[in-house]
Amino acid sequence: MEWITQIMPLGIFGLACLVTMMGGFVKGAVGFAMPLVMISGMGIFLDPQIVVAGIVIPVVLTNVLQVVRGGWSEAWSALREHRLFIVIVSVVIFAAAQALPRISTDRMLVVLGAAVMVLCLVQLAGWRPNLSARMRRPFSIVAGVIAGVLGGLSGTWGAPTVLYLLALETPKARAMSIQGVIFGLGSWMLLFGHLQSGVLRAETAPFSLALVAPALLGMMLGFKLGDRMDQEKFRTATLWILVIAGLNLIRRGAFG
Repeated sequence: MEWITQIMPLGIFGLACLVTMMGGFVKGAVGFAMPLVMISGMGIFLDPQIVVAGIVIPVVLTNVLQVVRGGWSEAWSALREHRLFIVIVSVVIFAAAQALPRISTDRMLVVLGAAVMVLCLVQLAGWRPNLSARMRRPFSIVAGVIAGVLGGLSGTWGAPTVLYLLALETPKARAMSIQGVIFGLGSWMLLFGHLQSGVLRAETAPFSLALVAPALLGMMLGFKLGDRMDQEKFRTATLWILVIAGLNLIRRGAFG
């Protein structure tokens, strides 16, 4: 455990594990939002770059689990249907990740807080674009770029992806499987991107690996309890909590 004390006190590490387990639970219950929970929760007491590094490996492995749970045939079908969006998200995540080490901590807190807050408010407002067949391709490109930039800088591209699927009127069960594929491939690009950027390195990788167990535990609990819950009420409550957390991150970045 000596490596932990080199980057944070043990008490802070315990809080990080608790936040990660909560994020895994939300992902298991509603299919996304684990990075949003981790960013907004751990961003209160950890440096933003440490938070993003911590997110990377748990996000990769929980997304693999989500794809496997949805089935490989569904995954392949989703890959073919949404290949343009997936390619754009993956490429932009890798590119945007290279900019993260050059962003100041205060500015990063504001970016993270604003991203969390805006994405949650858009979902709470229930906004859904009304797309014609002609607009689907340009919409996929714009949505993919936005999701990729947010993913590379903050490790969270779930909310833009959910809005993209809502705009296409994707059925709920299929959306869960598609989200797993999009998040899964994007998370591998996030991993490679931050290995290249230096955010995920020898000092921070053990922290990210240590968060895998609480993430998987939370996700399994989310799977188990998700079907028994009123998912819409749970999702709404989670989004409002994240809005408040996002405002706090903006406050920290702007006023210290």
